[in-house]
Amino acid sequence: MFAQVQLPHMLFTGLEDYKARGTQASPYFTATFYTEFAENKDLVLIRGDIVFTSKLSDDEAKWLLETTQSFYLNDVRYKLVERFNKEPREFEFQDVLRALDMPVL
Repeated sequence: MFAQVQLPHMLFTGLEDYKARGTQASPYFTATFYTEFAENKDLVLIRGDIVFTSKLSDDEAKWLLETTQSFYLNDVRYKLVERFNKEPREFEFQDVLRALDMPVL
């Protein structure tokens, strides 16, 4: 999966679709963050919409959102996001797998 974050939106599409169509690839899943209550109530509402139910199940979309959030809300994991964006030559996907306790290829 490929994720693009442009807050308040997160867009997810298949990596193969992104490789083939670039920015014209249709999202499989979108999430929108509503921050109106963040300051006063310490609460952010999130709406997730699966665009292509044939490509992504509810459980897969939930996992994607929770996992992606974990990289933005955890300082150690966020360093991987920063490295990917600011030092792509230093980025190692195996570090992401390790952070998720997944088998390293």
